[in-house]
Amino acid sequence: MSENKSVDVNIMGREFTVACTDEERPSLINAVNFLDKKMRDIRDGGKIVGVERIAIMAALNLSHELLSTKNGNVDVGDIKRRITQMQDQIDQACNPQTLF
Repeated sequence: MSENKSVDVNIMGREFTVACTDEERPSLINAVNFLDKKMRDIRDGGKIVGVERIAIMAALNLSHELLSTKNGNVDVGDIKRRITQMQDQIDQACNPQTLF
């Protein structure tokens, strides 16, 4: 059994150190590249600003894709509505509120 080693990865220009075994390293690099592309696509779409919000939207999109493939009978329209509602909540939570 291999021991965990530190691996430095880059996602949207930010460096992260992640621990994994030598056997897991290729899968980790693939996952990092996949996530980086998803996040850059969202950023380049221009509707979402801020790395945290982009990361949340990427996580929601990936979760949606995963659930859709696991459950062939998922109502995609319902999930899209829920994602839109979550996006609105994220926008409200992240935007500064003015009192006057």
